[in-house]
Amino acid sequence: MLSAELYPPERLVAAQRATAAVGLDALLVTPGSDLRYLTGYDAHAQERLTCLVLPARGEPTLIVPTLERPAAETATTNVRIVDHPDGADPFPLVARALDGDPSVVALSDRMWAAHVLGLRAALPGAEQRLAGDVLGELRMRKSPAEVEALRAAGAAIDAVHARMGEWLRPGRTEREVGVDIADAILAAGHATVDFVIVASGPNGASPHHATADRVIGPGDPVVVDIGGTMPSGYCSDSTRTYVVGRPAPDMAELYAVLHTAQRAAVEAVRPGVTCAQVDAAAREVIADAGYGPAFLHRTGHGIGLDGHEEPYIVAGNDRPLEPGMAFSIEPGIYLAGRHGARIEDIVVCTDGGADVLNTTPTELAEL
Repeated sequence: MLSAELYPPERLVAAQRATAAVGLDALLVTPGSDLRYLTGYDAHAQERLTCLVLPARGEPTLIVPTLERPAAETATTNVRIVDHPDGADPFPLVARALDGDPSVVALSDRMWAAHVLGLRAALPGAEQRLAGDVLGELRMRKSPAEVEALRAAGAAIDAVHARMGEWLRPGRTEREVGVDIADAILAAGHATVDFVIVASGPNGASPHHATADRVIGPGDPVVVDIGGTMPSGYCSDSTRTYVVGRPAPDMAELYAVLHTAQRAAVEAVRPGVTCAQVDAAAREVIADAGYGPAFLHRTGHGIGLDGHEEPYIVAGNDRPLEPGMAFSIEPGIYLAGRHGARIEDIVVCTDGGADVLNTTPTELAEL
């Protein structure tokens, strides 16, 4: 069982209050990060229904397949558990747990369509909305325990970046390097590898390139964006750009602009500043240097139990930052057919500014 400090039972009460405050009768939460956030239970998503029935008022009930009951009982002690055997229809159990006819319920944002339709049939009078509108607001502000879990994740992925010189060498393919990195992510303490991007030379101009059979050559810049999930459930995500040898002058010039932009965005973080203003802090530096169209994506995304969650650091998002919000700062510059670069740190907004959770150097690394 995970720490009660990281997954406190009071979260259920807070979620119930938030559910009532927006006029919902209940949240219906199936396996995924929301269920883990509320109960600590990292349930397996499958065709058999697992569903937390969280009424705005009343006793929470966790409905699980009979064969999953032992795992559910081990993971959480703060909800009533009701199980259903194979072959039985589990959806009436949801209606029974609500003890009434709800008019509006909210479902997990990523609930399987088969379960959405099953719940619609079991609760024909209930309007269905998204639970993320309630739970996203709660999850966005990290507790001290969550910040420390993210800090541990940051340290683990930093340890992998610190070893990059072992793997990035001329003559090796991106895919070969990616295998080494994936093994190191697990060895550094992650429970799972979520992604490995090794983008060399012109592949670096594609922000979501994964790995390929391209052979890394002398002087190639290489964008390495890696992340995983820790046993705590909290995620890591960090990008550094390397050069195998000495950088070409145009690459060094590009990177100097990017480095200034990333620092400007980090320094802009403080309570009351909007997500859009942080994005603008990076974007203006890059645009002023003539690379504006080459910055292809938002400046950052929230992180926690999901690798991407609220708040999003993007133009048009006028949400003010608050202490406890955790997100990436990751501007990039991408020149199609030539090369690209990105720098990414995870930061937490504090009363005094940004607490940067990644500690590896952000200068262009020459290997």
